[in-house]
Amino acid sequence: MFEIFARGHENIRATHRTTFEITRDRNLSPRGDCIIAVNADSSVADIPDGLRDLLKRGLKFQIEISLPDYGLYEIVEGYGDERLLLTHPTDIVVRKSSYICPRTLLISANKAARDLNREIVELLKDKKTEVVFRLQPLRVSAEQG
Repeated sequence: MFEIFARGHENIRATHRTTFEITRDRNLSPRGDCIIAVNADSSVADIPDGLRDLLKRGLKFQIEISLPDYGLYEIVEGYGDERLLLTHPTDIVVRKSSYICPRTLLISANKAARDLNREIVELLKDKKTEVVFRLQPLRVSAEQG
């Protein structure tokens, strides 16, 4: 499991139809409709080698988006891919599509920014809100590896 700690921001809208993004950037313009958290402590470039290997094998992963101070969480599922680059120094993007760039973490996800629980999104509009993202593979079995 890999954890990413981040914060909310007053300009979070979370209305994008096909992606959501977490960024190390501290500021966010209202145009960033896919961004759901800022001031992250990690990017895709920081993912440990063991998880990178599993991501590049195309395994199914889940990301738990957790607001520990509120007891709220949401689960998003998606897939790794052998084409993943995982090199972007500031961003992490989860996509419903199969598009891959240096920021892409997962593809074929079951949720984008606009699909997330609106109670969570409203809380993420406060820069005091802490959010934890937990990335882990689903069912790594002997026949997969």
